[in-house]
Amino acid sequence: MLRHIAAAVLAGALVAQPVQAQAPAGPPPSQTYIHAGALLDRPGQAPRGASTLVVQDGRIVQVADGLLPAPAGARLIDLSDQFVLPGLIDSHVHIFSDDDKTAARLEAMTRGAETRFVVGLDNARRTLDAGFTTVRDLGSEPTAITALRDGIEKGLIEGPTIVNAGRMISISGGHGDGANGLAEPYAELVRDHAVNTCDGPEDCRRAVRIQVSQGAQVIKFAATGGVLSNVAGGLGRQMFDDEMKAIVDTAHAFGRKVTAHAHGKDGIEAALRAGVDSIEHATFTDAETLALFRQTGAYLVPTMIAPEAAVAQARAGERPPAVLAKAEEAARIAFEGHIAQYAAPGVKIAFGTDTGVSAHGDNATEFKMMVDAGMTPDRAIRSATVDAADLLGLSASLGTLEVGKSADIVAVSASPLADVTELERVTFVMRRGVVHKLDGARQPWPAD
Repeated sequence: MLRHIAAAVLAGALVAQPVQAQAPAGPPPSQTYIHAGALLDRPGQAPRGASTLVVQDGRIVQVADGLLPAPAGARLIDLSDQFVLPGLIDSHVHIFSDDDKTAARLEAMTRGAETRFVVGLDNARRTLDAGFTTVRDLGSEPTAITALRDGIEKGLIEGPTIVNAGRMISISGGHGDGANGLAEPYAELVRDHAVNTCDGPEDCRRAVRIQVSQGAQVIKFAATGGVLSNVAGGLGRQMFDDEMKAIVDTAHAFGRKVTAHAHGKDGIEAALRAGVDSIEHATFTDAETLALFRQTGAYLVPTMIAPEAAVAQARAGERPPAVLAKAEEAARIAFEGHIAQYAAPGVKIAFGTDTGVSAHGDNATEFKMMVDAGMTPDRAIRSATVDAADLLGLSASLGTLEVGKSADIVAVSASPLADVTELERVTFVMRRGVVHKLDGARQPWPAD
C-alpha cells in the first residue's frame, strides 16, 4: 500500500515539476544578411525596392522589405547599391570543351583524361564567376562529368551545380558519332568502344540504359545533323520515329527528362511527337512547328550565340572543313527564326547557350541576342531563372529567391531590366550560401 502511495506522490511531483528549457548545444547557426538596393526575387514580377535576404545553412530563411540590421555574430554583405536577383541557369553547356579549338584538335590524340579534367575545372570556375550557379551539361565523357558534378556538390571543387547528360546518343554516322571523319583504323577503334551510338529501337534503348548506368541525369539525342560534326550530312533529320520513341520512353521509364539536338524542321517535329521535354537549337521552325511546341509543352532552348561562334571558328580554320557550310546556313536562318519563336505566344523558352562552342564565361552575351531578337529583358531573365529551373526539374529549390530555396544569388551594378547587358558584368555570386565573388573579385577558395 505504502509503495502505491509513494509511486503516486512521485508521479504527481513529476507532473507538477516545470519543464526546464534545454540550452542549445554550441553556438547558434551562423547567418548571413544581404542588403539589396533592389531585389528581383521572382523574375516575371516587378522587382522590390531595398530588401534584406537572410541566409542560413545554404538556404534563404527570410526575405524582408527594407535593410534590416544584422544581429551580433551574423555576417553582413552590403549590396545596398546593387540589383540582386536569383543565380542564373544555363540549360546547355559543354563544360569540358576547350576554348582553344585549334589546340584541342591538334592535341586530341595526345591529351589524357587528366588534362581534359583540368580544362573542365577552369571552365567550371569561369562559369560560376559569370553568375551562372547552375548548368545543364549536354555532352561530356560520363565518368569525368559525374566526378566534376559530385566534387562540386560536396564542396570540394568550385563551380556551378551540374545536371549532366553524359554522351549524346546518335545513330552511326550521325551528329555525335565520334568516328566521323577519322581514318579507318581510328574509326574502327572508336566504334568498337562507342556506347552512345545506336541503330534501330532496341539498340537505342540499350544506349539510353548505358548512359543512365554511367550517371546521366538527363538524356540527350541527336534528331538531326549538327553544325560541328565532321560529316557533310546537312542539318536535316537523321533518326527514325521508332528510334526517337524508344529513347524517350526508356529515359522516362528511368525518371530522366529527354532533350533533342535538332536543327531541321522535320527532325524538330519528329522529336516533339516522340515526347521530348525540350529541343536544343530549333533553327528551322515555322507556324506549324511552333504550334506543336505549344501542344506538347516542350521547352525551346535557342542557343543563339553558338552559330555565330561556329562560323567565326570555321572561317579561321579552327573547325574541320565540313563545318563551314553548315555553320553559315544555321547562322543565316537562326536569328530570323528566333524572332518568330519569341513572338509566338505560349511557346516556352529556356535560356541556353551551347557554351563550349562559344567561350566559357561569356554565357551572358546570349541575353542581348535574345533581346535584339524581340524578347523583353524581363522575359529573357525569366528564361534563365524560373523557366530554366522548371525545365531542369529544380523549381522547388531554384529560380526564385524565396524562403526555403537554395541561396543561389547574384548581383549587378544597375537594373538589367533597363539594360540586359548588365548581366555580362556580375559583381556578386553566392551559390548555396557560399560567396564566390564579391565586389567583382573572386573570393578565396576553398571558402572559409
